[in-house]
Amino acid sequence: MLVHKKKTNQISQKRLGVNYAFIDSQNLNLGVKSLGWNLDFQKFRIFLSDKYLVSKAFLFIGYIPTNQNLYTQLQKDDYIVIFKPVLETRVKGKTVRIKGNVDAELVLHAMIEFSNYKQAVIVSGDGDFHCLIKYLESKEKLGKVIAPNRKYSSLLREFSAHIVSINLFRDKLKR
Repeated sequence: MLVHKKKTNQISQKRLGVNYAFIDSQNLNLGVKSLGWNLDFQKFRIFLSDKYLVSKAFLFIGYIPTNQNLYTQLQKDDYIVIFKPVLETRVKGKTVRIKGNVDAELVLHAMIEFSNYKQAVIVSGDGDFHCLIKYLESKEKLGKVIAPNRKYSSLLREFSAHIVSINLFRDKLKR
């Protein structure tokens, strides 16, 4: 499997340049679950490489020490994992709610890497990325916006030509 990915990336880079993906993992995970299925992250990484010629996939995720096996597997699957510290809060004194908002980190890395990619694939339907998506489009660097659920933010409607629903690829990507 690893040989396939590397070979695909080499061919992709020669053909069309270098594309990078920036993935809001929480939005992706919760989005596909709201559609009634679970994502196979290994299949998704290969899909990004084959369909959108992504050579680097940055996955932004809240760090929880007990999820180390997940993080290790994601790295083995060729994701560049960017961690965000999480906040634990109690709701009504009992339930622990974990929050790890990765929006700022995703935008920051998209801009740090800006000169290194031909086009960006943004994986999120979150309207907080409107300014990034607008800027990428204005610089002709917006590839696709993969919306992980049916109801992506209305702020992204103006980019409908770039938006694709992940549910179209459910059979290829489900675990």
